[in-house]
Amino acid sequence: MVLFHDPRCLDYGNSARPEQPARLGKTVPLLQQNHPNWTWRTAVTATEEDAALAHDETLLARLQQAQDFDADTPWWEDIDAHAYRATGSAMAATAAALNGEGPAMSLMRPPGHHATETQAMGFCYLNHIAVAALHAREHRQVNRVAVWDFDAHHGNGTEAILAERSDVLFVSVHQSPGYPGTGLKSFANCVNYPVRPLTPRGDHMATLEESWQRVIAFRPDLVLVSAGFDAYVGDPITDMTLEKTDFATLGSWLHDATVPVAAVLEGGYSSDLPHLVDAFLTSWAGEAATV
Repeated sequence: MVLFHDPRCLDYGNSARPEQPARLGKTVPLLQQNHPNWTWRTAVTATEEDAALAHDETLLARLQQAQDFDADTPWWEDIDAHAYRATGSAMAATAAALNGEGPAMSLMRPPGHHATETQAMGFCYLNHIAVAALHAREHRQVNRVAVWDFDAHHGNGTEAILAERSDVLFVSVHQSPGYPGTGLKSFANCVNYPVRPLTPRGDHMATLEESWQRVIAFRPDLVLVSAGFDAYVGDPITDMTLEKTDFATLGSWLHDATVPVAAVLEGGYSSDLPHLVDAFLTSWAGEAATV
């Protein structure tokens, strides 16, 4: 297991917001304690040229302006640097997977899947997974990329950026009704599975399995995963029912995949997040579950 993390991603935000430094401040030490054999790397920061694969110059300039984007997405000092580092980490995890180094995940903040071509929103400033997908297509000779998003919130930004491309498939399973209110229908290369709040976990898992089969049926050369853990029953900002063992099951599906797979951390705001990520990664790595 290769994990990409930069401790500087803890240097912004506060405990008053769901997307806070403790998310990774507690997750990373737990993983390092439980899995001393896993490899940790710090990625090279993405460039404006990299980000421009998915975003227009207006948004890139806006990141440097000291003004909040919306109530959920405040401007923080150096937020542009934090966002570029997270994008670089997603790109590095993708490269590691394509290079045959095994499972690879970016454990960074801020998350990214809500950021559109022109707008930062929903705790997200740049869309790391969209940049990684497009970079793989244009620079790594990858013909077909699938993005699988199991975060409880629809990856509206990823969908908008990747829509109508025959070489990319976007598949999302998400709570609906729920933020941001998109992802109600499927179209072209975008397959959406809205799940009602408090849906029984067995039904939710059945939907996730169907969505994963859609990803496999696409016959991608690369799978990128928007790994959000806010569909957990104890998450404070959603109304879903998954348990820790369900995230382990998702990891087992990635373990059994026969194509390169890389993941990017998106949401997940419960104090149990470190254990959810551990269960997911342990199963993905094909290791025995930690106690």
